[in-house]
Amino acid sequence: MRVLVAEDEEILAELVATGLRRAGFAVDTVYSGDAALAYLGLHDYDVVVLDRDLPRVHGDDVARRLVASGSRTRILMLTASGAMEDRVAGLDLGADDYVSKPFDFPELVSRVRALRRRSARPVPPQLERHGIRLDTVRRSAFRDGRDLDLSPKEFTVLQLLLEADGGTVGADELLERAWGTNAESAPGSALSSSEQERPHSGAVRVCVSQLRGKLGEPALIRTVQGAGYAL
Repeated sequence: MRVLVAEDEEILAELVATGLRRAGFAVDTVYSGDAALAYLGLHDYDVVVLDRDLPRVHGDDVARRLVASGSRTRILMLTASGAMEDRVAGLDLGADDYVSKPFDFPELVSRVRALRRRSARPVPPQLERHGIRLDTVRRSAFRDGRDLDLSPKEFTVLQLLLEADGGTVGADELLERAWGTNAESAPGSALSSSEQERPHSGAVRVCVSQLRGKLGEPALIRTVQGAGYAL
C-alpha cells in the first residue's frame, strides 16, 4: 500500500509518515500543494493524506484536480478545524474521509487502511502457498504452523510475492510498493557506494535475504536473474 502525506508542518508530516511506515505502508512526504500534485502525477498512490491548508496550491485545489483527473487515489483530508461546515465542504470537494487535528494516530491508520480497501482490487483475507499462510487482516504469517515473526517490510514483500501467485515481482516494484521513493538501505547493512546510489540493490536484497532466513528450509523464494523474485 502506497501513501502520500501532504502536510506543510514538516515535523507533523514526518511523524505521520514514520508511524504509517511502521504500520507497513510505503510513504512519501511533501510539504506544499504544488509538490503534492507533482508526486500524484508521477506515482500511483492508494491514499493521499492531504492537509487542507497547503502553501502555493491550496489543499482544496489539489483535491479538485485529483478528482477531475479521474484518479483512483483516495483522499483523507486533514484540517485544524473540526466544524461541521468544514467537514461537509471538504467532502463536497471530493475527499473520501476527513480528520480534524489533533487526531488519534491509531484512528488515522485505521481510516487509511479502510480507504485503501476501497481503492484497490480486493485482497483475500488469507493467502496460502507452499505451506505459507498469510493473514492480511491480522498481519500474521506462518509456515507449516510456525509463526514467522515478520517485520512490516518483510510482511509486505511476502504478501506481494504471494499475490503474484508464482509470477515474478521486480525489485523496482517491490521498492515502490513496500518502501516508496524515500527508500533507504537496511540498517547495519554493508553496501558499496554504487549500491547506496541505487537503493533497491541494497534494501530489497537485504529484506529478501532476511525473509528467506525466516522462512527456513527448503528455500521458497528464488531470484529470477535480471527480472526480480518469485515464490
